[in-house]
Amino acid sequence: MQVLLDTNSLLWAMGDTLDPASADLLEDGTNTILYSTVSIWEIVIKKGLQKESFEIDVYELIDTLQDAGYKRLDITEDHIITVGLLPHIHKDPFDRLLVAQAQYERLTLLTSDELVREYGISTRSSRYKAG
Repeated sequence: MQVLLDTNSLLWAMGDTLDPASADLLEDGTNTILYSTVSIWEIVIKKGLQKESFEIDVYELIDTLQDAGYKRLDITEDHIITVGLLPHIHKDPFDRLLVAQAQYERLTLLTSDELVREYGISTRSSRYKAG
């Protein structure tokens, strides 16, 4: 299975606070795990807005993702065009672009966002693992 992490799932995975079932999915060597430049963009923007949960060294994050063997998914024109074809279910532009990437590339999106599931794409649920 090819699994695309949404931004929360990515941050939880890197912070070792991802629920056990999702962590097992990422550790299963038969799966290809991808992160999107959309998530890096979102983190940089929210860090610039001084959002508390986004106090993260982006360069270190990227190194950690690559060291973990995760594959980068860049934004393409096809992804952008796909965003324009999506129904207006979700208002968050980052989530809409992640949905478009998952739809266009036929990926499973690992997400905690229930609203994303309304797009009818392949998803797996993730949750924050408390303390």
